[in-house]
Amino acid sequence: MAASCDSFIHRLTSLLPSELENTELGQLLSPKKHSLILNRRRATLIVNRVRLFAFLFAVLTPLWGLVDLVVFSYPLWMGLATCRIVASLAFVCLLLFYRPRGNMLDAYRSMTLLFAIPTLFYIASHTLLGGQHLTSFSAMVATGYAFLPFVLMAGLAIFPLTLKENLVLASVLLLAQGLAGYLNWATLNWPSFAGGFWLLALIAGVTALASMSQLAFMIALVRQAVRDPLTGILSRGSGEEILGLQWNAVKRRNGCLSLVFIDLDHFKAVNDQFGHEAGDRVLREATKNMLGSLRGSDSLLRWGGEEFLLIMPDTDIQQAQQALQRLLSKGLGTRPDGQPLTASLGLAERCFDGCEDYQSLLELADRRMYLAKSSGRNRLCWQDESEGETLFSLPRA
Repeated sequence: MAASCDSFIHRLTSLLPSELENTELGQLLSPKKHSLILNRRRATLIVNRVRLFAFLFAVLTPLWGLVDLVVFSYPLWMGLATCRIVASLAFVCLLLFYRPRGNMLDAYRSMTLLFAIPTLFYIASHTLLGGQHLTSFSAMVATGYAFLPFVLMAGLAIFPLTLKENLVLASVLLLAQGLAGYLNWATLNWPSFAGGFWLLALIAGVTALASMSQLAFMIALVRQAVRDPLTGILSRGSGEEILGLQWNAVKRRNGCLSLVFIDLDHFKAVNDQFGHEAGDRVLREATKNMLGSLRGSDSLLRWGGEEFLLIMPDTDIQQAQQALQRLLSKGLGTRPDGQPLTASLGLAERCFDGCEDYQSLLELADRRMYLAKSSGRNRLCWQDESEGETLFSLPRA
């Protein structure tokens, strides 16, 4: 049983982009484990595609009114035209007033509005058409209104969504289809309605696969773009973006944010004496050991060469010191000659140091790291000489 289950999972994952790692498969199911950068990229893409969708609907929705004018009688045409004008204005507002800000809540709101507008239009138009006695030609034109839920369901395929997000949006459209049928209960053609409902559910499944495939490609591309190829942790460019996001988040709630610069001691000697391949192994081992001591909310970046930056949100100065002591007590690894690998660390914290922006906090942590190096290395500096006293942790034994 276990073997067949593993075989099924292997076959399923083979349908996804080969660049996607096994540890990333859970990100296709729920957005909970998405990184800040992935959320930012995904939110921007979703809002831009919502605006594109809104533009198309804003242009095409009123144009169909010309067909209604020719086919339907005046009272019915006027009711449908009113619905079309209101829907078009709503699409125009969505296009003009929504801008990508890299926030997933904004992305969810924009998608909700995008699908709510035509869904309400569908229910209203379905109600208007349901009580009318139509000729064969006008009945054929009215059938076009019934295709709107299928267009909306298929439209989900252009968004990079998780399975959970797909299920929520598809369920709303299926409920709207069911509500439209309920409102026309007396004249409902049950075989036709059941067939349409089943087809809508089938399209929902196909669009879910398409959306998850888009998301899989995005996860792989974002990882390749933001990760350091040697160590696998975040690179400097992406790290600055994450730092800005974390700073804005903690500033809104007046929280703490600790930054730690970590510079491996005498690393140049490793490259000079043992070669760059040995230096790469030391870097990978040090990275692995540091990651093993961090919380899930912490972010470790390779800032350049043998220098790392640790971002610790919601962590005050004392909590950061304790976390760093635990990290150092477990060791960073060994040098090629068997000696323990040590580092010089500079710590700065938003509230403790009273920094007004993350650039000044970054510069302060960097300066303290160099102060730790100049004071003998293998130690932590968390207060400047200019502040009256320089405090270091004792070197590790």
